[in-house]
Amino acid sequence: MKIVLAEKVSPATLAIFQKEPDWKVVTADQIAPGGLATELADADALVVRSAVQADAALLAAAPKLRIIGRAGVGVDNIDAEEATRRGIVVMNTPGANAVAVAELTLGLMIAMCRGIIRANAGMHAARWEKKSLQGSELRGKTLGIVGLGRVGLEVARRAQAFGMNVIGYDPFIAPVIARENHVALLTLEEVFSSSDFLSLHVGLTPQTEGLINQRSIAGMKKGIRIVNCARGELIVDQALAEAIHSGHVAGAALDVFRQEPLKESPYFGLEQVLLSPHIAGSTDEAQEAIGIQLANQVRDYLKLGVVQNAVNAASLSEEEYAEVSPYVEMASRLGQLLSHAGGSGDTAASRGSVDGISLTYNGRLAVLKTDMIRNAAIAGVLYGADGVNRINAMAAAAERGIRIQEQKQEQVTGGTGSTLTLTLHWTRQAGSGQQGVQDGLWTGVATVLHGRSPRLLRYDNIDIEAELAGTLMIFRNQDVPGVIGRIGTILGESGLNIASFALGREVRGERSDTATSGSTPGHALAFVQLDVPTDSASAPIQDALQHAVAALRQVGAITSVRTVDLGKL
Repeated sequence: MKIVLAEKVSPATLAIFQKEPDWKVVTADQIAPGGLATELADADALVVRSAVQADAALLAAAPKLRIIGRAGVGVDNIDAEEATRRGIVVMNTPGANAVAVAELTLGLMIAMCRGIIRANAGMHAARWEKKSLQGSELRGKTLGIVGLGRVGLEVARRAQAFGMNVIGYDPFIAPVIARENHVALLTLEEVFSSSDFLSLHVGLTPQTEGLINQRSIAGMKKGIRIVNCARGELIVDQALAEAIHSGHVAGAALDVFRQEPLKESPYFGLEQVLLSPHIAGSTDEAQEAIGIQLANQVRDYLKLGVVQNAVNAASLSEEEYAEVSPYVEMASRLGQLLSHAGGSGDTAASRGSVDGISLTYNGRLAVLKTDMIRNAAIAGVLYGADGVNRINAMAAAAERGIRIQEQKQEQVTGGTGSTLTLTLHWTRQAGSGQQGVQDGLWTGVATVLHGRSPRLLRYDNIDIEAELAGTLMIFRNQDVPGVIGRIGTILGESGLNIASFALGREVRGERSDTATSGSTPGHALAFVQLDVPTDSASAPIQDALQHAVAALRQVGAITSVRTVDLGKL
């Protein structure tokens, strides 16, 4: 077995590989300049950090390569698609630096409260500014955490040691996990309005980009302090800078930015803002932990075939993969759709958390290898949760206390040969200081048509056929005349073109005349697919979508409307 360590690793990392008899280990200092491709000609494993580009050309020089290990989280320097095509597993190490990030988060909070940066600068300039450096304590303050993954929970534990009250928002964590960590789960709006400190620990998704903006800041407590050690894109910089100028936000500490390195910023010159150059995970201990974790993962895969923290698809034969892959993508989109329905929409369940996920495979699906389908569905449901992908989805669900149930039914029901029924069990958060209560189920049924087109067949007990693709607007409305016309008119006035329009209505038993005087209108469902350019995150498109949603919500017969962007996960 040959292992190529293309970049420098710690002695402890190297030792794990060297302990294996008959393994040849090539370290970075043994590789001649430009000689990496030559070393990979007979290599089984490649370990990199961020400098080496494991692109298609390099992989072509490594016909025996079985695994690429990335010491860190980001895999932008690895062509994962090409690796998958070649049957190479790509692994990373999410969560290994959680303690380092959590410690910096608390350090920044203390620095803001006690004016440590200004105190140090004054002393070095021979200024004794004791009177102007009156500070405040963390004790007794409320810390709101957005995102309760590994890092968020580490922050919560440390904050409690300082005597802080910890509240949080995360639709992807079971209430029992929050309770065990003494975190009160609230709605996002409640977290914003109740926090003295706000710390962000979520990944970047279309739903979290610009999470801290003019509107959300307006709903925050005056004097709040904000810490961001997650992603720079979570904050609308101009909005935060303006709120600091006005005094609504007392301070901010930022370790991440939209553009790095930071060259221009509205924060420059604001003494209330602490800036650091993306160093949250940069500790000796974190880098050591990352290297050791990766070495163990690579060793276990080569010796035992155990896959941990892989970022690409699990191994299947070419024939199996060809049959399963369309359903994998379908399951991913169905999971993302249902996650929006409960966790990101404008329904009552938007105040809740996923407590369980049930999957039923019907027809031909019941006899296939469904692990990838299951994981894709879970990853879709947890889209945006820290470090979750189609390989580690089951472990991520277990870590969050989410129960997974699967059932297989080979007999065909209805007119479609293969369907997936996905059900989310939601627990609603009843509000500050109250126990969560079971909020019921959200269910979707989907299939694949013509071997490539993912289709929704049923949604929340209403039969409807809609393509699971692109940008969708989903409406619930009273089943009365005129609604479809109003939808089309408002979308047209907003400059949004309709690509497809799917309708469904609830079954009303024996009632045959919805217009009968005194009768209660039934409910209807509409999925409208919009023609949206690839760059759907652009400001003009987002403005048009927001304008349309606002106008549609003014239509009396429409009870809810929301936008979902379904792409490849």
